[in-house]
Amino acid sequence: MMKLIILITSNVENGLDVAVRWQEAGAPGVTVLKSFGLYSLQRKMMGDSLEVPLHIASSMSSMMAYVLREMELNNHVLLSVVPEELVPMLLEEARAVMGDLLEPNHGVAFVVPLDEAIGVRNPDSDDSAT
Repeated sequence: MMKLIILITSNVENGLDVAVRWQEAGAPGVTVLKSFGLYSLQRKMMGDSLEVPLHIASSMSSMMAYVLREMELNNHVLLSVVPEELVPMLLEEARAVMGDLLEPNHGVAFVVPLDEAIGVRNPDSDDSAT
């Protein structure tokens, strides 16, 4: 069975290191997305240094959209669809770089079972799809 393994971290350098380690450990592909956390966005909105044009400040969603455009995306989300047997090794690689994921600010990892994975390269064959 294929699994989706996800790691979210605000430590960009370590996140990229984990992505490379996952690839070297046999993950058929690793996608890295830049992201932001809603909590960070809300904190930024409440900060004194934020100057929002008056016409944008009329609604909360308009303000959030404006702040989002102005914010640096400071998180990485790593995604990889892998065979179930590869998951423990990839989680161990994440721990080796990030430290104990149960500690605050070390990242969040989770694994989701997939009923079907279309277009995913099988690491054990030359086929382009599983």
